[in-house]
This record gives sequence, C-alpha cells and structure tokens, in this order.
Amino acid sequence: MSLKEYNQKRNFNSTAEPEGEIKKSTSELIFVVQKHAASHLHYDFRLEMDGVLKSWAIPKGPSMNPADKRLAIMVEDHPYSYKDFEGTIPEGNYGAGNVIVWDNGTYTLADYKNTGDLETKLKSDLQKGHLSFNLSGKKLKGEFVLVKLKTKQENTWLLIKSKDQYAIDEDVLQQDKSVLSDMTLEDLENKPKKIHKIESF
Repeated sequence: MSLKEYNQKRNFNSTAEPEGEIKKSTSELIFVVQKHAASHLHYDFRLEMDGVLKSWAIPKGPSMNPADKRLAIMVEDHPYSYKDFEGTIPEGNYGAGNVIVWDNGTYTLADYKNTGDLETKLKSDLQKGHLSFNLSGKKLKGEFVLVKLKTKQENTWLLIKSKDQYAIDEDVLQQDKSVLSDMTLEDLENKPKKIHKIESF
C-alpha cells in the first residue's frame, strides 16, 4: 500500500505527525478513532490493513445506535504509527488543528472463518465496498459495517452499527476524553504547542 499521498500532503519539519512508513501489528489488527478539530470537527476512523491505516473521515462521528447511518469519507492511507498521534497540527499545515485518540483497540472480520489469507480477504472486501467487522475498543464494541455508496464520489461510504448486544441508544460521543491521555480537545486548546505521543500497543 502506498503512503505517497499522505507524505506529499505534510511538511514533517513543521508537524509532529509521523512520516509514512509501512508497518504491521505483531498479532491482532488494530483500529483507532481520532477526534480532530480541523476546519470542521470530525472523527477519523482507521483500520489497520496491509501495513497501513485505511482511513475514513466521519463528520458526525461513529454511533452505537444501529438506526444511525454515519457518512464516512475515505481519505488517504495513514501510517501505522499514526495510531498514537495526539497533539496540535500547526497552522499552515494540512489538517491544522487539535487531535486526540478518542478510541482504540483491536478488530476482526465478522465473517472470517480462519481459512485463507486474512489480508487477501480484507482487500477483497474493501474492493467490493462492504466491510463487516467486530471492534473491541474502550468505547466502540461489537459489529459494524462499512458500505460504499454508489455515487459520483467514489470515496463515499456509510458506517453503521449492527444490531447486537452492544448496541445502545445513548450518544457514545458524550464520552469525549482521549483513551490515551484522558484529555479533551479543549484541554489541548489550552496547550496548543504540546505534542503528545503515547505508545498504546
């Protein structure tokens, strides 16, 4: 997988974001959700796949309510090491604003039977535009589905919570603190020059 677009968009002399390199988990695949106060507040949902983090920007954030269908715009691949990035992207840089790790954990494909190559299955499902997976996070749990919409914009998807024992009506976004540092975006706003990089896996 290429990280060329990610690297081209960033000046690593002025942002503490990690430079793009291919890397994989040693055991379970990871996911991360970063809350990002850029020009517009949104949540970046990322799934480890083939050495990178496949990434979707979700304007309204993920939901644990199956009735909610969240628009998810697929963006450029991010490096595996981005999973721990918290801090402030300085003005003048792509995506300038504050970032916290809102949730993280591991994930598995919902219909994977431990037969065949997992990476091949992941890439096949992504290509088909339908990913069904189980999240084991601190806030997001259970089965979710990412479905690609048939529109003129090829990067438009929906993130939907499946009906299972973890589904709830309450707004999970009210849990607004970082799972790494226990900070909110407002806390970062008061410390705009401090960059937080905390290893979690």
